[in-house]
Amino acid sequence: MFRCNVIQGLRIWKSYTFSAVSVVLKRKPQAPRLLFTMVDSQYYLPNDIGISALDCTEAFRLLSPREQLYAHYLSRSAWYGGLAVLLQTSPESASIFVLLQRLFRKQPPAQLGNVATAAGLSPEEYQAFLVYAAGLYANMGNYKSFGDTKFIPNLPKENLKALVWQSQAFQDSPSEMEALWDSCSTLLFSLEDKQKQLGLGDKGITTYFSGNCCLEDAELAQKFLDSKNLSAYNTRLFKEKSEGKTCYEVRLASAVQKDCAVDGEGETRCGRYDFEDCVFTVSRGDYDHLMKKVNENLEKAKDHAANENQKRMLEEYSRSFTFGSVEAHKEGSRFWIKDKGPIVESYIGFIESYRDPFGSRGEFEGFVAVVNKAMSERFAKLVSSAEVLLPELPWPKDFEKDRFLLPDFTSLDVLTFAGSGIPAGINIPNYDDIRQSEGFKNVSLGNVLAVAYATQKDKLTFLDEDDKDVYIKWKGPSFEVQVGLHELLGHGSGKLFVQDEKGTFNFEQDNVRNPETGEKITTWYKGNETWDSKFSTISCSYEECRAECVGLYLCLNKHVLSIFGHEGEDAEEVVYVNWLNMVRAGLLGLEFYTSESKSWRQAHMQARFVILRVLLEAGEGLVTLKESTGKDGSPDALITLDRSKIHTVGKGAIERFLCKLQVIKSTADVEGGRALYEGYSAVSDGGSHNFLCLRETVLQRKEARKMFVQANTRVKGDSVELVEYEGSAAGLICSFTERFADDAEEVEAHLLELNKRDAPCWF
Repeated sequence: MFRCNVIQGLRIWKSYTFSAVSVVLKRKPQAPRLLFTMVDSQYYLPNDIGISALDCTEAFRLLSPREQLYAHYLSRSAWYGGLAVLLQTSPESASIFVLLQRLFRKQPPAQLGNVATAAGLSPEEYQAFLVYAAGLYANMGNYKSFGDTKFIPNLPKENLKALVWQSQAFQDSPSEMEALWDSCSTLLFSLEDKQKQLGLGDKGITTYFSGNCCLEDAELAQKFLDSKNLSAYNTRLFKEKSEGKTCYEVRLASAVQKDCAVDGEGETRCGRYDFEDCVFTVSRGDYDHLMKKVNENLEKAKDHAANENQKRMLEEYSRSFTFGSVEAHKEGSRFWIKDKGPIVESYIGFIESYRDPFGSRGEFEGFVAVVNKAMSERFAKLVSSAEVLLPELPWPKDFEKDRFLLPDFTSLDVLTFAGSGIPAGINIPNYDDIRQSEGFKNVSLGNVLAVAYATQKDKLTFLDEDDKDVYIKWKGPSFEVQVGLHELLGHGSGKLFVQDEKGTFNFEQDNVRNPETGEKITTWYKGNETWDSKFSTISCSYEECRAECVGLYLCLNKHVLSIFGHEGEDAEEVVYVNWLNMVRAGLLGLEFYTSESKSWRQAHMQARFVILRVLLEAGEGLVTLKESTGKDGSPDALITLDRSKIHTVGKGAIERFLCKLQVIKSTADVEGGRALYEGYSAVSDGGSHNFLCLRETVLQRKEARKMFVQANTRVKGDSVELVEYEGSAAGLICSFTERFADDAEEVEAHLLELNKRDAPCWF
């Protein structure tokens, strides 16, 4: 769950689609905003969306042949596992993926373009289809990884059907292609209210839970899992009625399908349990074919591992994916932490819980990257200063870890990042017990940052013209500082007060006082309770908010700035743009708020909105936010920051808020945490700022998030070849069709089989 995502800019998109316009024509005019059209456009990806290739040529070239083979097989493992995300996202994602793979495997984009012309598609419509396909690949499903909003093709359904029917894939296998189209075409284009976003129950779509589950089911399942000392990370929950009883299946992701103990496993947790008048069955075999593929390549990677820690790490990962054991994955993570300073860095598993509506189940991801030595030296200096900087944080020492375990912190050039999206930085593992007592690692993804920050002045929104120039110049350097602080000292700081199963406390119960009240600590984590399981639906965003606040607070430290090479006036510019970037991001975050359900769809952007609210509340002219009219005559807004008050008013506000966040987290004060965080997260039309109205302006002027094209690797004889693609929709599509070229039919058949098995569970 701990990662820092790139803050995206916004711009106006005036491409009114046929669907939006046709709907508007059926309604009364909505001057002056054309609100329905603007909101509708968020469900399409624009034809001119930014698509960039991730450059890792030099980094890969410098690897030894053994390191290249190690990276290759780890990448293969990650890509196969990443296909599970299709099954974790929506009922239709896997079928759409297979449909696209079959179309483009037979005819690459340029060749299929000729078919599109013959089928009557305009160039704009065919480009819209290519962008949609690229978006599905980049997000590993038809919901945006950043924001959880559905996106559909920006062309008429009948035109896309005509293209499919005239394609070579259809000519070769008409009955199969027609069946595939029939299985997904309705949901592919549907924008019914519940299908517009991911969510639990009537709030949206999820495949982490069967369609008849609601929040109460998720809460009961968490209680059951806690009682059995089972993690939810690699599970999904399915509910049914049987003989008058409510029955739940907790399904573990594993290559093994047998629910009895298997050779090499030891004691199994699979079985049937009675719990609170319900029946819970713990079973195995979710994504079984994909987990087998993951393990096959982990075994091959092990032959090229650099040391014993890497071998043991891969063995434990393989055991985890074989039996569905989170304990084995934790053991593998321990060896991963011990593998200090590897040339090829990687991590794989069910990691981040952002997209589980309950906040406990992990989405599969795997990355393989190469160390950037020059940039890593700066992060190493930050790590060595950590023990000096931690006492600067605004909470008593009793609320800090007993011992800060110096982690690896490296800058990496991504070779492979399989999953639903690519972050700018990561702090892992997410297991609280390991993080507190054994350590963690931090990574900053350098080649992602390099292409994510190409910003043009005329596309920058909501800033004063003078601010735009300084913003463009210092945005990259300031975010580099923020990522470093966010990951290392944000997610890496703070203590959880725990009473273990033997009744032993990890803090002095009689002496520690709550700095907010002056009274003794009365709440804490018990037994198997974790941060995720206690704070559930707010845990991800709350933690991102805490880490962002640490970054804002410590970037004011001159020593920190000097580590990154910033002194004097340059250092002050970095501070100013870092804070300006944060308050602007808070405004941009309104794009990810759903007013109908009063819910947030993206953890980081909710966190940044909360910080904006805190800084606006600080007053004294620190931050001003005003509605205005743009040069184009449409609603606009302007946000400004008084740089002279950052070190005084701003620092004081963040100091007080950050202390509250940490105390609540340390003491497991769920009630207090919800009241605080949900209060600042509220979006209304009352008070000094009409945020609901501003949300409409943000939606009107939003810019689609960039997509990234990644290279493939191929073994040729004793060497590994790096295959790169152009930064375009066609390049992204080709990278995916070639990624599974050797066993495409097998993989697609397995995906469809897994998808069909659970199809009755969703509706």
